[in-house]
Amino acid sequence: MVIFQYIIIAVVVGGAIILNRWYNSPKYKGKKGEKRIHNILMQLPDYYVILDDIVLKTNRGTTQIDHIIVSRYGVFAIETKNYRGDIYGDDNRKEWTQLIVTEVTYAKKWWKTYTYVTKNHFYNPVKQSVGHALRIKEVVVNAYPNLKVIPIVVFTGNVNLSNIVSKYQVIYEESLLEVIQGYKAISMTDADVQKIVCTLVSNNVRPAVNDRQHVKNLRLAAQEVRTTIISGICPKCGGHLVERNGKYGTFYGCSNYPNCRFTTK
Repeated sequence: MVIFQYIIIAVVVGGAIILNRWYNSPKYKGKKGEKRIHNILMQLPDYYVILDDIVLKTNRGTTQIDHIIVSRYGVFAIETKNYRGDIYGDDNRKEWTQLIVTEVTYAKKWWKTYTYVTKNHFYNPVKQSVGHALRIKEVVVNAYPNLKVIPIVVFTGNVNLSNIVSKYQVIYEESLLEVIQGYKAISMTDADVQKIVCTLVSNNVRPAVNDRQHVKNLRLAAQEVRTTIISGICPKCGGHLVERNGKYGTFYGCSNYPNCRFTTK
């Protein structure tokens, strides 16, 4: 009986540890943030069509878009980030930085406060959102060559964005509805909206691509880009990479500059 009780305790404790890891995992936090943004978007008037978790094929695999809003005022490609702490970044950096400062007081030394700083890096979400906007344009370019697609990066959670420098919309969740409804110039009819929605839905491969396959596609695409760069070819436009000197030292830039602004170290 005692052994049996220990087994039950071990199972319960083990299950609690697994659940705690799941709740603190980036995947769970990401899904939680996307759900919060979905609930906010549901407050938009009915003539805004909401598409969640859309996966579109690309030349190098697939791209996943958290939310797409199709309206008479344009299409919005929304990238959601559920983070906390201070965020540092700009449009050109490959990665942004998350800085979390935590102050802890221990019972044995209640008179003293310890400060812990955690620094994490994540892929530039502006580049993600702009890439999503370009892919949406490519999908509907035949019918709507001048379609306006607005990339938006929205952060949920207790986050500080005052250190972000961007010409694009990088906003808090509280500002999302105001930003979307701030676009008031009508550029499409209701029939156009429905046609674009149908085109995006018909190109959505999410039912056939799970998260694991999508991550695999991303890794294969990254490997292809690295191989192309090593070969001296610009992965963005196919031009040649030329060595140049800049403010921060030597780098390689595309020979088709300024039409192509790809650079690498």
